[in-house]
Amino acid sequence: MSSETIGVIGVGVLLVLLMLRVPVAFAMFLVGFLGIWIVSGWAAAMGLLASESFTLASSPELVVVPLFILMGNVASATGMSRQLYDAAYAIVGHIRGGLASATVIGCGGFAALSGSSVASALTMGKVSLAQMERFDYDKRLSTGVVAAGGTLGILIPPSTGFVIFAILTEQSIGRLFLAGVLPGLLLLTMFVATVSFICWLRPKAGPRGPKTGVGEKVRAVGGALPILLVIVLTIGGIYGGFFSPVEAAGVGAGSVILYGFVTRTLGFSALFASARDSVVTTATVMLILIAAHMINPFLALSHVPTAVGEALIGLDLPVIGTLIVILLVYMVLGCFLEGFAMLVLTLPIFFPVILSLGIDPIWFGVLVVLTLEMGLISPPVGINVFIVKSVARDVPLGDIFRGVIPFWIAMLLTLAILIAFPKLSLFLPQTMFG
Repeated sequence: MSSETIGVIGVGVLLVLLMLRVPVAFAMFLVGFLGIWIVSGWAAAMGLLASESFTLASSPELVVVPLFILMGNVASATGMSRQLYDAAYAIVGHIRGGLASATVIGCGGFAALSGSSVASALTMGKVSLAQMERFDYDKRLSTGVVAAGGTLGILIPPSTGFVIFAILTEQSIGRLFLAGVLPGLLLLTMFVATVSFICWLRPKAGPRGPKTGVGEKVRAVGGALPILLVIVLTIGGIYGGFFSPVEAAGVGAGSVILYGFVTRTLGFSALFASARDSVVTTATVMLILIAAHMINPFLALSHVPTAVGEALIGLDLPVIGTLIVILLVYMVLGCFLEGFAMLVLTLPIFFPVILSLGIDPIWFGVLVVLTLEMGLISPPVGINVFIVKSVARDVPLGDIFRGVIPFWIAMLLTLAILIAFPKLSLFLPQTMFG
């Protein structure tokens, strides 16, 4: 049996295991380890397991993962998410669909603290769904906007998706973080515009909230000021060259913890719970990365990436055409696979093709991460939809999926804009790094 055949069988087995809901890390580890054993022998498989695990675990760049996750968990524990929502609500809550727009803005702000789409959807769902129900919002709009708004967590930095992409492709985490800022703000704006369009078509879908006075607005924005300062400190520090991404993560986490203690909104028990959750999440990410470093050599040894690359180039499409084909593959896979699994499975295959075509890897990273976001609300997996369902138990799953359709279209339009105008993704990294 040829190595190419073994590689194709391995990819097929991996897809079957993932569809059977075997944890991503264990599925990739099993296929990678057994594949290397079959192709190169037991000694090679064991040697790679020992060396790659140690190399990855000792990588200083990965320190950003637990620190940014801790920052998000502590921010949630201190009530910062509520302050963000209250500030957005005070400013736009009185317009038609204002509560939904406030939810999107709150999701964007919390995304800049947590870097997690699931955390953003869960936290803002708990904060905003009851308020929208109180004002008789259409269930499809209220749940759809939370599920879609939560996806901002994987695009607006700090993003765990960008960290994983950077590690797998050996790109700069700082460049990727900055590249996600303008696309993240563009997507947030598109979501707010989508809410406004829905409420223009169906005014009863998003009634107006109560008007707030100038004093209430000032107090609400003042309450959110510490969160905004932390965001400016971390992201602005990276852009200004004052911090590396690792240092920014440490400063951000430390600032949020200090804020919690000073304002007495964070006790030692809550800090311990946040740290425990951060360790569990970090361990999951690390297991996925270690498994990725097992399956990637197997794919390379089986020459699957080379064969796929030759097939794509053989289509004789223009560069943009090849890029669109790759993104379409991500969209289809996003209906069935979890985002990190897609990154680990596909980047060893597609990334060499991207480099050979001369496509900027940072731009490609933004496009891929945005496409992964679309998978978070695509049926049948749509993990953010199920997260919202866990909060809004009385809303049928079908209604939530129907509610996210307009926002999925908005994401597709945003993707098209970013493809047409690469500078939106590359402007900030280029101004910082030259």
